[in-house]
Amino acid sequence: MKDRDDKYEKAERGSTKILPKTVLLILLCGLSFYLGGLYCGKNKLQVNDVAKAGSSLDVVDSPQANAVSFPECSSDYQDYTPCTDPRKWRKYGTHRLTFMERHCPPVFDRKQCLIPPPNGYKSPIRWPKSKNECWYRNVPYDWINKQKSNQHWLKKEGDKFHFPGGGTMFPNGVSAYVDLMQDLIPEMKDGTIRTAIDTGCGVASWGGDLLDRGILTVSLAPRDNHEAQVQFALERGIPAILGIISTQRLPFPSNSFDMAHCSRCLIPWTEFGGVYLLEVHRILRPGGFWVLSGPPVNYENRWKGWDTTVEAQRTNYEKLQDLLTSMCFKMYAKKDDIAVWQKSPDNKCYDKLSNDPDAYPPKCDDSLEPDSAWYTPIRPCVVVPSPKLKKTGLESTPKWPGRLHSTPERISDVPGGNGGLFKRDGSKWKTRAKHYKKLLPAVGSDKIRNVMDMNTAYGGLAAALVDDPLWVMNVVSSYAANTLPVVFDRGLIGTYHDWCEAFSTYPRTYDLLHVDGLFTSENQRCELKYVMLEMDRILRPNGYAIIRESSYFVENIASVAKGLRWSCRKEKTESESENEKLLICQKKLWYSSNATSETK
Repeated sequence: MKDRDDKYEKAERGSTKILPKTVLLILLCGLSFYLGGLYCGKNKLQVNDVAKAGSSLDVVDSPQANAVSFPECSSDYQDYTPCTDPRKWRKYGTHRLTFMERHCPPVFDRKQCLIPPPNGYKSPIRWPKSKNECWYRNVPYDWINKQKSNQHWLKKEGDKFHFPGGGTMFPNGVSAYVDLMQDLIPEMKDGTIRTAIDTGCGVASWGGDLLDRGILTVSLAPRDNHEAQVQFALERGIPAILGIISTQRLPFPSNSFDMAHCSRCLIPWTEFGGVYLLEVHRILRPGGFWVLSGPPVNYENRWKGWDTTVEAQRTNYEKLQDLLTSMCFKMYAKKDDIAVWQKSPDNKCYDKLSNDPDAYPPKCDDSLEPDSAWYTPIRPCVVVPSPKLKKTGLESTPKWPGRLHSTPERISDVPGGNGGLFKRDGSKWKTRAKHYKKLLPAVGSDKIRNVMDMNTAYGGLAAALVDDPLWVMNVVSSYAANTLPVVFDRGLIGTYHDWCEAFSTYPRTYDLLHVDGLFTSENQRCELKYVMLEMDRILRPNGYAIIRESSYFVENIASVAKGLRWSCRKEKTESESENEKLLICQKKLWYSSNATSETK
């Protein structure tokens, strides 16, 4: 018994030592939690809408992910376009201007820094006012102002650029020019024509005017000595992308656009066997229109102003007409400076090519995939529309807006694609878009104009937001199922892209980026930090990102986002799935540490 009593006595003495330690530990934990809350509350990144949602779960300081930080790039990288970098042009050949095509830096030469905005950058003017004016400091290019002011492309007044709607071939304004075009092409008025591409777009006044007429235009221009044509277009809130018709196909599927346009775009259409025209032919849908104004159209009255001879321009026009005829185009209408050709609506004309061994250009053989358009060389042959497609032509496509929700014929070319899946996808995105608007009220307001769906399937998000004052660039991975033809058949626009590389646009050109499982699907090929650095490059300061990802990747994404100076919060999806989460992020407006303006 004595031994037993001694044992209890020792235990009792030990417990008196443990109790104060336990109380002290609890007090220290409580104090640490209180002080930590004060500290984090003061230093948490606060940026407009993203920091306001009370239901959010802050994951920016998650201990599960390694901290990431990125330095600032030098100020001379403020307009850096990695895959069309003028600093690298002399490395590449001048034949057919190949140096202006995409040439992306190798992994060891990729920039791992944050692109600064120009000194004095302001949040862009909101749509629709932005169509007619933008801040000079956001696109501070005097060259284009001095060289093109006499043609009324744009005019600098005070701290703004104004866009009077002029152009080389429309001195009376773009609206009068398009009015004449509509007289020649009545299909522009009744919803038959919905999608267009403008090659050599200038500051995209033509595309901007067509938006008011219900026609969605991709304005295309290279990064050249005109200085930032595409950047001006996007600053105005008009769809645009960097690109050039040279040796590679444009990043669009065949039979996509309802109309193509060139207004003195200086593309040598009749040279190199007409390969540039062949690419226009490929991307136009059957029955689509090609519109040309400028040399050699109306050469009889214009040749003196073109520093040429009437004989030379007559020869060039005849050669152009012969090439177009050989590609199954027919003259549709012509008046003054505008000529319109129409691509054959059926395959009867192409059958003649098969039966004529001496025909030029010849018909492409079946081994050449018509929709292959990511680093695919342009071939000197005619891509003939598949005879099995009966409803892809312009005459058979439902008119806008009916075509948006009509099941496209080409969905059957997508593995597993069918009408039922298409309808379910539409319903799914209506639900998701409604949920997004609850989480981010800026969606649907004038705060968001330029939107990119970074890995769409059928353009479901764009369709769900079609009534809002925005447009969506639908991106389909060059490694994913080929769903981009379906997007175009719906009357939407988009492009192929590989997110292991930089996108063909300038910095600060999109208000909202949407991601749906991109990091899950591409994690074996593309390094997460490089994709997010690219997202940061193209996202405008104070712009947003909605990232829908598997729970496995969310913490790492949030950690990189913090290094990008983004404010993020984690939210539940509309289905409240535990396997998938949403990150709602906003990019902070900051200025280079070398700039004189104060950081805002």
